[in-house]
Amino acid sequence: MASGVLENLKEEVNCPICLELLKKPMCLDCGHSFCQACITANNKEPMTGQEGESHCPVCRLSYQPENLRPSRHLANIVETLREVKLSPEKKQKRDLCVHHGEKLLLFCKEDEKIICWVCERSQEHRGHHTFLMEEVAQEYKGKLQEALKKLTQEQQEAEELEAAISEERDTWKDQIEKESQCVQDYFEKLTGILESEKQKELQRLKKEEGNILNYLAHAESDLVQQSQVLKDLISDLEHRLQGLPVEMLQDVNSIMERSKTFTLMKPKNVSKKQRRVFQAPDLKGMLQVLNELTDAQRYWVYVTLDPPMHKTNVIISEDQRQVRPVFSSRTLYLHHRDRYEDYGVLGSPRITSGKHYWDVDVSDKYAWVLGVYGDNCPDSNMMGFVRQGNSYQHVCSRYQPKYGYWVIGLQNHSEYKAFVDSASSNASALTLSLTVPPHCVGVFVDYNAGTVSFFNISNHGFLIYKFSSCSFPKKIFPYFNPMKCVAPMTLCSPRS
Repeated sequence: MASGVLENLKEEVNCPICLELLKKPMCLDCGHSFCQACITANNKEPMTGQEGESHCPVCRLSYQPENLRPSRHLANIVETLREVKLSPEKKQKRDLCVHHGEKLLLFCKEDEKIICWVCERSQEHRGHHTFLMEEVAQEYKGKLQEALKKLTQEQQEAEELEAAISEERDTWKDQIEKESQCVQDYFEKLTGILESEKQKELQRLKKEEGNILNYLAHAESDLVQQSQVLKDLISDLEHRLQGLPVEMLQDVNSIMERSKTFTLMKPKNVSKKQRRVFQAPDLKGMLQVLNELTDAQRYWVYVTLDPPMHKTNVIISEDQRQVRPVFSSRTLYLHHRDRYEDYGVLGSPRITSGKHYWDVDVSDKYAWVLGVYGDNCPDSNMMGFVRQGNSYQHVCSRYQPKYGYWVIGLQNHSEYKAFVDSASSNASALTLSLTVPPHCVGVFVDYNAGTVSFFNISNHGFLIYKFSSCSFPKKIFPYFNPMKCVAPMTLCSPRS
């Protein structure tokens, strides 16, 4: 009965033109409804009357095309009908055997088919194991659930593996990109080193060329002058020999003396054997230095300056990354008397083990001292300066490893020193020969190995000096002394 009602309802919402369920139903003034596409096509046919009128395909009543209106109510009914199964008989037919028309109640285990009782007795299924469908349904439902569970787990594992592979791919991609950048940076530094060496060699040759050409120019000028003197003497002698005796004998002793004493001053030849012939730079050494710096920079630490409590002669910036001296009337008095005032400050963190690296900007400074300091009393306000006098020379004598200082410095604008131990109380400093003045100095401390290395960052990281076999106390600290130079010392940020 329900199926009949559905069929009747279906007929009511069929389009009279295409005989299908209405699509975008449009309602006429007469009450009949059509698909929008169907009634639009009807309006274009020659049935249109005067004044743009059209006629309903069902009742032939005239209507104005502009009066067509959509029917939302019919559209909802049609949508509902599409979702409803209009033919339950089809389901019934599906439950019947296609060969015998009997209800499918049995399951053949050998053929894995649902069969009817007639099929069971047929030659095709004779001797097979058959069961009521309800009996085996639960068994196979359990097996299917187990299979579903297994496959679900496999799917979950596959998704996890896929996510892991995706994550691993991203990790590898990031790692390769970082290594590629490292390779690029490394060879850019190496190229820079080679370019710097090339320019130094070319500048040396240019300077040598200038010196040689300048020497030869002076030698040539001297020869020209000597040649002119010779020409004058020869001309005078020839004139006397060709003239009268009275002319020949006039001041004859003078010309004879000049001719006798004249000696041609021959210029010295430029020795080609003594020239320094170009030799390829020590690439192995360059690579070693570059590798040492690259390895050291992996241990960069954020160093800050400890504000001294009892010092008014230095100013430390708010971020504690810069220090510069302050000149008071007392400071000016001491400078005038050629006496020394301490500007040294310590940094944090303290170093008790491991490897540590930091950069210090010393641009525009004509004097500075930096490195590390260690003492049994490491407080920056209690640094054990040994007061052996007030002169700068005596102060430098205290910059020795045996007094807890492993430092290098700059004096008098261009004198670079490494302050080493001395057997006496006198200053002992090694003069360092730097082809490129460092604007930035890298400091690397390997506490366990007992080394302090200084690198010229301005010159591709060339090693300035290295303290080895250092006997460090339990604690050492970064040390900075801007000296009496107004330009600041600034700790640098890590390089990318």
